[in-house]
Amino acid sequence: MRGTITADLEVRRAFEADASGLRMVPDAVARPLEEPDVVEVLRHATAERLAVTVAGAQSSTTGASITDRGVLLSMRGYDRILDIDRATRTARVQCGALVSDVKRAAAEFGLAWAPDPTSEAESTVGGAIACNASGPRTLWYGPTRRHVRGLRVALADGRVLAVRRDAVEKNTAGYPLAQDQVDWFIGSEGTLGIVLEAELALVPRPTAVIGLAVPFATECAALEFVAAARETASLAPRCIEYFDAAAAAIAEGSDRGLAAAGGNRCLVYTEQVVRDGETRDGVLDGWLALSETRAALTDDIQVFEGDASLARARAMRHMVPATMNERGAQARAAGGRKVSTDWAVPYRSLPAALAAVRAIAEEAGLGPAVTYGHAGNGHPHQNYIACDAMELDRTEQIVGRTLRHVVSIGGTIAAEHGIGKLKRRWLPLQLSPVQLDVMRALKHALDPSALLAPGNIL
Repeated sequence: MRGTITADLEVRRAFEADASGLRMVPDAVARPLEEPDVVEVLRHATAERLAVTVAGAQSSTTGASITDRGVLLSMRGYDRILDIDRATRTARVQCGALVSDVKRAAAEFGLAWAPDPTSEAESTVGGAIACNASGPRTLWYGPTRRHVRGLRVALADGRVLAVRRDAVEKNTAGYPLAQDQVDWFIGSEGTLGIVLEAELALVPRPTAVIGLAVPFATECAALEFVAAARETASLAPRCIEYFDAAAAAIAEGSDRGLAAAGGNRCLVYTEQVVRDGETRDGVLDGWLALSETRAALTDDIQVFEGDASLARARAMRHMVPATMNERGAQARAAGGRKVSTDWAVPYRSLPAALAAVRAIAEEAGLGPAVTYGHAGNGHPHQNYIACDAMELDRTEQIVGRTLRHVVSIGGTIAAEHGIGKLKRRWLPLQLSPVQLDVMRALKHALDPSALLAPGNIL
């Protein structure tokens, strides 16, 4: 089975890039289709002391799914949806299954897998688990961690573990860290084990959803609206997304989504499920009433209903990172790339945080970032395009200063994309030496030779 490993240069180059803008050519590539193939590759790698980095659809923005050391283990072909159980509301899937495929399969049973990374058609379940992915609707449903019941995981030496969440409601057996093995692997970015299969918790598919695109003349008004939406008891948004003027302009040019922003206006997009006891008109009236009291440009509000209309809104949202990825790719020849932040703060702190980090960039002579994302969670994405190597170095210095400020006000350096290789240098800004030592101890217990995903996180 070791024949699944190839050193063919053309194959290796097919796996040299992900969405981070980095390029790394692995020494070899393995493309297993069955569990025994994975086990054999890991046993061979352990015997030969070869590093193994797992990859899915390689949509990582942090370089977590590429390597220039050892074997790149591509799990993209390990993609079967094994079972969907309507009674227990669970799905059992292989790690290479695309998130969008799982959602379509669940929809046939009137169910849904709630995590919704924007790149769901380009990301695998294993990748979502590896970085604890979230997405716009995390505001209501929470991140991937909340929706994983069990895992089948291969360790570095080829042993396979089946781990499940406890069914008991109370547990004091040992340290909390040791009680739930499922959580060891969610967010571990391939450094502790290779996720083979997952049992996913599903939710009922909503029967009616209303989406609204609400434009504003100023960012201040838009972010006040975001905070008010979270704090209005009669509203239950499942997402609250913000687009600054630059991001809204990109979306407007997509011809597929919301064409409401226009000019220098910014935009808030929100969705709410119409729940039992609510009416479509009642939900809509609640949002329109809030818009009128928060200086929204109410004449230009757009409403989205039905699967096709909501899909167009999603396409608009996806156009922003897709466009910025394209711009970053154009800068690679000169040593530049896209530089993206993933920080988050308590949502009430977002207006001040954005003002502060923009001032940091302006003082350094750096052009403004395109800013968009999950404002309802206090989690924007800032995208810079560094045109060459010199500007890349300067941009990363500004990002470092930004993250120091974010941590100082109680925020996080990485809310959903993980750490990977790109953000490893900044992890000590947030975690203490004791926390890092605990992580290293768990890494050593599961991967004593440090063969899995070298360069990711630690």
